[in-house]
Amino acid sequence: MTPDRLRQIVTSKPASRYSFRDPERPVLRSPKGLSKVVVDLISEQKDEPAWMRRIRHEGLRHFLRLPLPPFGPDLSRLKFDELYFYLKPSERKAQTWDDVPPEIQRTFNRLQLPKYEQEFLAGVGAQYDSENIYHHVLPQLRKQGVIFSDVETAVRERPDLVKKYFGKLVPSSDNKFAALNTAVWSGGSFIYVPPHVHVELPLQAYFRINASRMGQFERTLIIADEGSFVHYVEGCSAPTYQASALHSAVVEVYAERSAHVRYTTLQNWSKNVYNLVTKRARAAANATVEWVDFNLGSGVTMKYPAVLLTGRGARADILSMAYAGKHQHQDAGARVLHLAPETSSVITSKSVSYGGGRTTFRGRLRVAPNAADCRSQISCQALILDRHSASDTFPTLEVDNASAVVAHEASVAKISDAQMFYAGTRGIPSKQAAALVVNGFFEPLIKELPMEYAVEMNRLIEMEMVGAVG
Repeated sequence: MTPDRLRQIVTSKPASRYSFRDPERPVLRSPKGLSKVVVDLISEQKDEPAWMRRIRHEGLRHFLRLPLPPFGPDLSRLKFDELYFYLKPSERKAQTWDDVPPEIQRTFNRLQLPKYEQEFLAGVGAQYDSENIYHHVLPQLRKQGVIFSDVETAVRERPDLVKKYFGKLVPSSDNKFAALNTAVWSGGSFIYVPPHVHVELPLQAYFRINASRMGQFERTLIIADEGSFVHYVEGCSAPTYQASALHSAVVEVYAERSAHVRYTTLQNWSKNVYNLVTKRARAAANATVEWVDFNLGSGVTMKYPAVLLTGRGARADILSMAYAGKHQHQDAGARVLHLAPETSSVITSKSVSYGGGRTTFRGRLRVAPNAADCRSQISCQALILDRHSASDTFPTLEVDNASAVVAHEASVAKISDAQMFYAGTRGIPSKQAAALVVNGFFEPLIKELPMEYAVEMNRLIEMEMVGAVG
């Protein structure tokens, strides 16, 4: 079977339950473009202390002076002056789902978030455009001292923690989009887990962009104190508009001594969204940080979750999946810095490109001179479904300690005629056979998800495959 024939197997794609849109009825919308007026408007809406407003204005100064990234996808069509940087969907945050405004409640019901909360989550946050409209955590976790709120609430109620950690891993001078987020951040999640507390069920936040020409800039700050455990899951979606939208989040994760943090992202933005985020974690002695990153949707993604291994025996485990179709460029990867002895890391990347899509793995591994006896393994596997698509790998390895053991492997493959013929002899139609190959390719990553999320991810892949090869 020729590659062109493989692309022609399917002619249409079913509608996604994520692609609907609601009427736009915000109670407040900032003027277009970014300025001091917009920054002050956001700060006033949140009734912030002067110290946070100063942080915002510092971010604005860095944003105005910093250039766009000199690498990666073309961002020349991203017009900041045409975007709305703040949109307030309702007057107040709800304490129960019944308090959520009816039209927004219908949105999250269609996304099944209330159902998921009842069945298998320890806490839920829901963000609609610029604001969190709902946040809740199980009462027994509150009694144990677990905090799960939006960052605005943490600024008011736990300024000591916010001042200590906010912007320390991702300063506003780090890059243009980190500076942008610092200036106009709104919503997101703040999590603090006390020493030796294990949050057995996941905490989840869902981020929904509904408005056209919208920028969403949540800020997430997770602090897992000594010996604690937490699994945080974020989901993302947006309807499709002709005009571009921007999602530019900043995530900072702190795993203190012997703590364990798992951060899972299930991204399904529409193809008009630029997804340009900065995610970084610090792992202290004997701590573990896991990034589990699934990238579907968006027109352009630039995302490289990073872990700084700062304590002896710290560990990083990064799983990255990217799926790019027509008019998509998924530029994803990972960064790990071994800054202490006896640290270890595993980076696993899998990508599929079809219909002219492009996937890129962009990774950086550094072993510092004092990081003796480190171990790292990097594996990049790409599956290309037709001759119109592409995949790139850009690894950077800097090893400054001779005792380190570092392994890197990369491979590129396609769906072979032999696979399709074998499936045909078993009575499996071509469409189903191609989908089975892709599902099998991603299966080692998907099995790392809790059952409910694995089912959802398989459903998303199946939906994407209908538009790819069947």
